[in-house]
Amino acid sequence: MNYKSTRGTSGEILSAAQIIKQGLASDGGLFVPESIPSLTHDEISALCSLSYPERAATILSKFLTDYTYDELLCDCKAAYCEDSFPGGAAPLKNVYDNIYSLELWHGPTAAFKDMALQIMPRLLSRALTKTGEDRTALILVATSGDTGKAALEGYKDIDKIKIMVFYPVDGVSRVQKLQMATQTGDNVNICAIKGNFDDAQTGVKVIFSDKDAAEKLDEKGYFFSSANSINWGRLAPQIVYYVSAYCDLLTSGKIKMGDKINVCVPTGNFGNIFAAYLAKLMGLPIDKFICASNQNNVLTDFLCTGTYNRNRDFHCTMSPSMDILISSNLERLLYFSAGAEKTAEYMSLLNTTGAYTVESEVLNTISENFKGYFADEEKTGATIKDYFKNHSYLSDTHTAVALNCAEQYINETGDKTPMVVASTASPYKFAADVLKSITGTNPTDALKALDILSEVSGTEISYPLRNLAERRVRFTTTIEHENMLSEVFAFIEK
Repeated sequence: MNYKSTRGTSGEILSAAQIIKQGLASDGGLFVPESIPSLTHDEISALCSLSYPERAATILSKFLTDYTYDELLCDCKAAYCEDSFPGGAAPLKNVYDNIYSLELWHGPTAAFKDMALQIMPRLLSRALTKTGEDRTALILVATSGDTGKAALEGYKDIDKIKIMVFYPVDGVSRVQKLQMATQTGDNVNICAIKGNFDDAQTGVKVIFSDKDAAEKLDEKGYFFSSANSINWGRLAPQIVYYVSAYCDLLTSGKIKMGDKINVCVPTGNFGNIFAAYLAKLMGLPIDKFICASNQNNVLTDFLCTGTYNRNRDFHCTMSPSMDILISSNLERLLYFSAGAEKTAEYMSLLNTTGAYTVESEVLNTISENFKGYFADEEKTGATIKDYFKNHSYLSDTHTAVALNCAEQYINETGDKTPMVVASTASPYKFAADVLKSITGTNPTDALKALDILSEVSGTEISYPLRNLAERRVRFTTTIEHENMLSEVFAFIEK
């Protein structure tokens, strides 16, 4: 299995290990496989009796063909062990009727990013060996809250790797900020920027495409790589939990082999929902994908009109990991829907004008699978309260957006197909907003809100967030986003 760029202009045809090491294609595009491997009904049935690490190794072996199955199984068992995921990874819970919550936040940072970022550092470490790389990988990450902490936790103290995370200073929750600021590890650095997530993400992409910076880095014995979902090593593990959810529905007798399900994903950068789409391309019986946005509903507008336009007001919401106007992984969907030439054209327009419009036939192709809905702040808060009061289910702010959008789709279409909703974070990561939604009170201390929410809801604080206030703050730097590159070089000089 080899990989190529979504833009088709670089001419690169690389192995899995090479693209996991490199991260981004040299023409600025994202790597995609030359072909999609199949997943038959017999194979799905066989997966039902396996553990999550075994399911993960089987799926990943179809894409990462220069890794052996034994290597992948070893890494998956280490990544998804009981110490990191108490009670098991990615449990599926029936909330009510045909709505199921795929809880992806039971890992070491209480967010769905752990599902990929506990395995990805192991894949990268092997990639360095497989490609004969003797330089140190410098991982750059732009985060809207959860990716940063999950990447830091996954890569801390890994040999031959350093990691630097940028986040918008006013664009993450207090809990998210403290999780990053108190990160341990000798090879990590965290820096806030003045700006929003798109400024951070664009800054990282600009650094990746800076040839002079790459040459200077090479002279110092480093090379750039990425832990964001633009890196295929982040995206591929996310396919697994949608396959696993289908297996769990089968084994519980909720569906029969071949029955279709729908999937609803709270969406910012489009990576998580695109991973589900890849599962469908492989052969997993998924019918519709509900793309759930918050008030920053650029994706909803795109899926309804075919026009992607980031030239709009940016809203800071109670679901900050979705406060994004440039959804990088949408580029991969455009590639599979319109081809490399058109994708390159769209991305050029996005970079120069901030907008593009796909042709009607391209939109029709996308619309066969994807439906877009959004929930504003009022709907998000009301959904948290409703699900807690009427269904005894405590959701975080992002999951609430997805639950609301799933209901919008069901009410609009009458579709009773089982709906798997990706639950992407522990409610305790956003305890203040969850508590306010349930009780109407506005806690002044975001950390005390964890204890109050636990008392009000009768649930336990997620283990990675306990005693957060007692941890030592190590990182306090804030810079202008134009100065990200100089901060990178200051880090490696330390």
